[in-house]
Amino acid sequence: MKPTQPENRPPPDAAARRDVAPVICYPTATLPQPDMALYQAARAGLSEVANVIVPPREARAFRVPAGHFFRIESVEGPQVGDLNLFASHDFNEKFYSGKTRALHGTHLSTGDRMWSSFPYLRPMATITHDTLDWYGFDRFGASVHDVIGTRCDPYTHKLLSGGDYHHCCHSNLTRAMVGEGLAPHKAEPLVHDVLNVFMCTGFTADTHQYFMKASPVRPGDFIEFLAEIDLIGVLSACPGGDCSAEHSSDVAECHPLRVSILKPEVAALGGWSQPKVSDYMGGHGL
Repeated sequence: MKPTQPENRPPPDAAARRDVAPVICYPTATLPQPDMALYQAARAGLSEVANVIVPPREARAFRVPAGHFFRIESVEGPQVGDLNLFASHDFNEKFYSGKTRALHGTHLSTGDRMWSSFPYLRPMATITHDTLDWYGFDRFGASVHDVIGTRCDPYTHKLLSGGDYHHCCHSNLTRAMVGEGLAPHKAEPLVHDVLNVFMCTGFTADTHQYFMKASPVRPGDFIEFLAEIDLIGVLSACPGGDCSAEHSSDVAECHPLRVSILKPEVAALGGWSQPKVSDYMGGHGL
């Protein structure tokens, strides 16, 4: 956070320095684009093959074969969730929140993709439908489904409050990974920055601090993805409920989330294939 009262006087050319036009860091004109017409056509014939209910203040893991869809849905009341993704055959390939933000912006919606970590850097999932796309950005600069926050965690909670809280999303995600057969000391380092599903967030105009506000999500709202590779997803139903007041709490009203695994009709994705890992230096990143 920049100081409100700088210690140094501005130089004579301060105005000119500030007036330099911005340049987009990662122009996306050459970014490989998903075939959204194909994906939308495939959505017409989806059938549910499995579902998982994520209890309030807990997390659950789910598996999605490449070429299947998965849908995260609000089912009882306003609730946000923290989503991690892993390649099912290699937990080292996981969602890269920062690079996704650099390529698609602070908040994701239909047509945006969730990219994997180095040295893989390929689309893991593509958003195919978002019932909250109408929200856009409000007068506070907030929008939904952000990749700017991290995840509520017990370490920061301890730092700021002095208390121990064991249902932070970081803890929930770790326990869900342990449920996939990993030892706790191996599971926790794999937990990574999330897609904050349904969370309504932004940066304040004065101090530029990350803020949250009540999510606009209501029962029946959902966000849907195509799994571009074989995935393990891990979703935490945040202990902050709709995050209108706090995000690590036993007091906030919380609700479950539903994850549906959806199979398209045979040949609905004709011509589609899984994206390959980055071919930079043979994919080794050396």
